[in-house]
Amino acid sequence: MEERDAGRRRILGALAVLTLASLVARDGGDVLGGRPPAPDGGARSDAGSDAGSDAGSDAGSGANGPAGHHQGAGALRRPPERRSPAAVPDGGAFPPASLRARRRPVHSLSDLAPAAPGNAIALTIDDGPHPEWTPRMLDLLAEHDVRATFSLIGVHVRRHPRLAERIVRAGHQVCNHSMRHPMPFDRLTPRRMTAEIVAAQHRIEDATGVTARLFRAPGGGWSRRVVEVAGEHGLIPVDWDVDPRDWSRPGTRRIARSMLACRPGAILLCHDGGGDRSETIRALRTVIPRLKHRGLTFVAL
Repeated sequence: MEERDAGRRRILGALAVLTLASLVARDGGDVLGGRPPAPDGGARSDAGSDAGSDAGSDAGSGANGPAGHHQGAGALRRPPERRSPAAVPDGGAFPPASLRARRRPVHSLSDLAPAAPGNAIALTIDDGPHPEWTPRMLDLLAEHDVRATFSLIGVHVRRHPRLAERIVRAGHQVCNHSMRHPMPFDRLTPRRMTAEIVAAQHRIEDATGVTARLFRAPGGGWSRRVVEVAGEHGLIPVDWDVDPRDWSRPGTRRIARSMLACRPGAILLCHDGGGDRSETIRALRTVIPRLKHRGLTFVAL
């Protein structure tokens, strides 16, 4: 009888060892590694509580209310990874963590801290991305090894997200230029200002994975309230001090003459959206090499 009981205990012990070994093999070491199993018996998911949908329809982020509430009924999705803003050339003339502005729109590089190099100028390109002119602009900048700052309109980013992504991949900076470019921007209600800024910010982030840290008011429509609203969303208001009015198509020579009159520290304005930009492209083919020959260095903001 005792021998029979001892044999039964040996069999049960061997079965216990085999069961434990099979559990360890099935869990890939999770038990031994100290990682708890997923709750509720489900697979692990990084999505977690990221149940917010896109900003909804663009109409819903306009005058009817801020676009910051993502309570739509769309399917669950994982938002794109949020990366730091695109690297600034020349070793990072403006480190993202330290860039700041005075309590008014930035008109020149001297309005920013930390200060830019003494021979620096900034080229800013507004109203894109555009399917024809933005690629040409990017090719031109790459040809001359120039980094610029693109002020993007949210509805255009929605239509051409790959172009927005290409801008960032090329090492350029991005700037929030509102969702629909309403003018005069400074006449909007604070609620509408907020909706325009927030909706564009989300579009830029979704397309590029980059969080814009700059804001340019459409048409330069600044007011104290516009600056305050931009600041509430962590955005630096950026204006310009050289405007060749290329949007009006005054001719290639006039655009070039205006831009060539710039001095160190200047923020230059031009456009890759809003119409035919062939004059702007032709002017920059002359302007960029001549300014570099003068010893000026292009920096992204």
